[in-house]
Amino acid sequence: MWIFEKALRRMVRTGRLTLVYHDGKIREFGVATPDRPHMTIRLHDRRVPMAIVRDPRLGLAEAYMDGRVTIEGGDIMDFVTFMRHDHPWEWTGDRPRKDKGRHALARRTVSLTGWLIKANDRRRSRANVAHHYDLSGALYDLFLDKDRQYSCAYWPEASGGGITLEQAQEDKKAHIAAKLALKPGQRVLDIGCGWGGMALYLHRTCGVDVTGITLSEEQLKVARARAREAGVQQHVRFELIDYRDMTGPFDRIVSVGMFEHVGTPHYAEFFRLCHNLLAPDGVMLLHTIGRMGPPGRTDAFTDKYIFPGGYIPALSEIVRSSEANKLMITDLETLRLHYALTLREWYKRTVAHRAEIEAMYDPRFYRMWTFYLAGATAAFETGGMVNYQIQFSRNRHALPITRDYMHQAEAALRGA
Repeated sequence: MWIFEKALRRMVRTGRLTLVYHDGKIREFGVATPDRPHMTIRLHDRRVPMAIVRDPRLGLAEAYMDGRVTIEGGDIMDFVTFMRHDHPWEWTGDRPRKDKGRHALARRTVSLTGWLIKANDRRRSRANVAHHYDLSGALYDLFLDKDRQYSCAYWPEASGGGITLEQAQEDKKAHIAAKLALKPGQRVLDIGCGWGGMALYLHRTCGVDVTGITLSEEQLKVARARAREAGVQQHVRFELIDYRDMTGPFDRIVSVGMFEHVGTPHYAEFFRLCHNLLAPDGVMLLHTIGRMGPPGRTDAFTDKYIFPGGYIPALSEIVRSSEANKLMITDLETLRLHYALTLREWYKRTVAHRAEIEAMYDPRFYRMWTFYLAGATAAFETGGMVNYQIQFSRNRHALPITRDYMHQAEAALRGA
């Protein structure tokens, strides 16, 4: 199929890719080099090329999940990395940037389409959360750290620094806690509390009272059980409630990995409610996956199989919605490679527990999950995804005027 082969020829510049059609016909792409792999993709169904042309990520994902595509010379992580290698987000083809003004209408169309699709009302929000987070807790135990931190960890260097996933997740919590400038006895709201790890950590290390909220019944059960086991249920409470139904005030708000599920039509509402939930001198820390560049849209595979209703915001979308509600950005950090390192650890643990996962679900689910982790890794290693940590405050005098307090608090938390 000429259009399929044309796309492969454009994508594969270094390294060698062998394509084997269902009828045994073979095509070669790329140039073999000593430092780049030779990979083979076998198509076992004549309809696969057209499915990939129609929607590259969904078409390839479903064919791989169904066993209609197999990979040789490596696994799905190796293949996705191989295919994305020659076209990183930063690559411009060594050409100067041109005026994109003529494409303004197209960008507005993409933004409007995303706005209409991602209208996550209360009913849809709960259903979307259940789709992903109400999977068996045993699955998450197999690939996450012991505290079930399902967001990017914090690593000391681009190679990982030789530390464990467990340590990197502890350091992530310390990094976030330091930015909250916590004092004992303060009231903290954790929006999207997961299985309770962050809330329990903040109480244990900083002496604050935390209310964690979630829309996942499975997460709620685990979080409440953990608070009871620690004997801190009077100070760390967990509720099954939509953030839109909360009342304040709170001295601090933290939200890690939840904003991706808010939906673009609700961004202004989210920040308005956070402003109203904060005390006049309150501080908020938002940790979210973000996209570099302008607004975009969620790919069909992720929306269908992984995070229905999810959307990765551009920084401009966050800023526009927060500034309209008088939440001033007092600190902004871009974590560029931290999630890629985290995802590779999750992938390694997933592969190590293949037999358990296939017994828990089936081989198709396992292939779907590894495709998800591989694609996400590539998005952070060579694609346009990063993590943003954005600190907000209602009052310009609420925090010290230099960042020294963050470094001091983080050092103390890590030492403890």
